[in-house]
Amino acid sequence: MKQETPTLQQLLNSAGIKRRFEELLDNSAPSFVSSILTIVRGNSKLQECSPNSILSAAGIAAALKLPINPSLGFAFIVPYKNQAQFQLGFKGFVQLAMRSGQYRTLNSGAVREGQIKEIDFITGEIIRGEKISDEIVGYVAYMELINGFKKSLFMTVEELQAHAEKYSQSYAYDLRSNRKTSVWSTNFDAMAKKTVLKKLLGNFGIISIDQQSAALATALQADQAVITEEGFRYIDNERDEEKIVPFSDVIDLPDADAAEETDSEEKND
Repeated sequence: MKQETPTLQQLLNSAGIKRRFEELLDNSAPSFVSSILTIVRGNSKLQECSPNSILSAAGIAAALKLPINPSLGFAFIVPYKNQAQFQLGFKGFVQLAMRSGQYRTLNSGAVREGQIKEIDFITGEIIRGEKISDEIVGYVAYMELINGFKKSLFMTVEELQAHAEKYSQSYAYDLRSNRKTSVWSTNFDAMAKKTVLKKLLGNFGIISIDQQSAALATALQADQAVITEEGFRYIDNERDEEKIVPFSDVIDLPDADAAEETDSEEKND
């Protein structure tokens, strides 16, 4: 007879998973686990997602030591096609970058008409101008490292819309059906700020193997992914096929079967 899949509550109550969260978060583990249940109970779509995908997304947030309370804006567990995705917020990227100790300044924001006069096509330097109107024409991200290296990245609203349509199936669906269901549709400003910052960090930020910088590298890969045994699976990305990127052992939470085996072994001891 086929065994029933454990519920999220059962998984979180299992000894193996409890121990792993305690290893990652120490005394903060109970409140973090409680926040997982609170978030799922308050989101009917997340309740339809597989418990393992929710657990894996939460595990990445725990490994990065970021809260998953949506109101804080650091990290999110987001439902998509009955699978839970890990998503990093703008604040999460800033937090991880600053933890590395390599950044003096890091920011992104909206650009109004006239505020950018020119962009040097060789150096990438942005020549600032005077605002003409309140119309948002694009978004810019800027970083300055402790060693003096500076870089900025500007994307027009049209470029960001094209990016969203290419890499988010849910946003493309919204455009085709004239609906507003995706986060790109409901909160374009937040997604645009995050996207330009993510692209800037991905292209020019410090990505190394030391612990703090490696956390940022992990976040760049894990953002908007479903975490599977094979790696990071981007199910709302690449319309032609689902993309899977292997990952190193960032977080090793036991799966449902392993959790049950661990519980059984401990009960028999």
